[in-house]
Amino acid sequence: MTITQLQYVLAVAEHKNFTLAAEKSYVTQPTLSMQVQKLEDELDILIFDRGKKPITITEVGQKIVAQAKNIVAEAERIKDIVDQDKGFIGGDYTIGIIPTVMPTLLPMFLNTFIKKYPKVNLIIKEQPTEALIRNILDGHLDAGIAATPLEIEFIKERPLYYEPFVGYVPSNHRLADHKELGTEDLDVSDILLLQDGHCFRDGVINLCKTPKNHQEEHFKIESGSFETLVSLSDEGMGMTLLPYLNTLELDSKKVSQLRPFKNPSPAREISLIYHKSELKIQITEALKEVISSIVKGAIAFQDVKIISPLAK
Repeated sequence: MTITQLQYVLAVAEHKNFTLAAEKSYVTQPTLSMQVQKLEDELDILIFDRGKKPITITEVGQKIVAQAKNIVAEAERIKDIVDQDKGFIGGDYTIGIIPTVMPTLLPMFLNTFIKKYPKVNLIIKEQPTEALIRNILDGHLDAGIAATPLEIEFIKERPLYYEPFVGYVPSNHRLADHKELGTEDLDVSDILLLQDGHCFRDGVINLCKTPKNHQEEHFKIESGSFETLVSLSDEGMGMTLLPYLNTLELDSKKVSQLRPFKNPSPAREISLIYHKSELKIQITEALKEVISSIVKGAIAFQDVKIISPLAK
């Protein structure tokens, strides 16, 4: 039994296809198939049922795949220990960032990080929280940046910053004359929301009270873009809520329609999340230090109340 054989087993388990698994493992399909077959012969069991399309994992194969994940992760940790002992900060590092954070945070820290740590090959992927969690568990991501707390046993969370919610209220809205907003002012039926799957959407819903008795709705729209929600607000379609960093690039006319919340301001906690095994922790620590130091200059708010990103 070899680490390479276990890596091939994990590739087949993920892709349910020997050809695709070989392609992703950068070997020929006959080579990968032969090594998986050798492992099955050695163990005298079948890990995969090849008679089905797509390939399925046998009952005992499920247990072997779970153990293989642990063994491969621990093998990778040996190199990690050596890198840490040498003080080396470099190599591939794959990080996922949720869509409502990526456009504002990435330009703030990326250039600084790659200049400070030129030996790190940072691979960045935009993914929703659910995909981040799954890919961290499966070892496809070294870390993620997401709204927390997530309350997941195998994930560690390191807060980076607390980002207040800000109201965007058009001039014809019932709250336009308010200088500050209170959570009691909000009505979820009166707010333009991001589409389902965004944790910021769930945070807004958690923040709002039960719907008030307004006129019957004539339309319902959910968008994946804060820019779209702002444009619709400008057209008189309702108010919306924005994360604070998304307000920094608005023009002066739009800034005049922003309404802060009364203290403690509702906010989302943005954290660096990673597997409790702490592989490549030296790069994770370097990333946290760079991001935290940069964002501190942009967000000075202290009196905040963290709103859960979890759907209720």
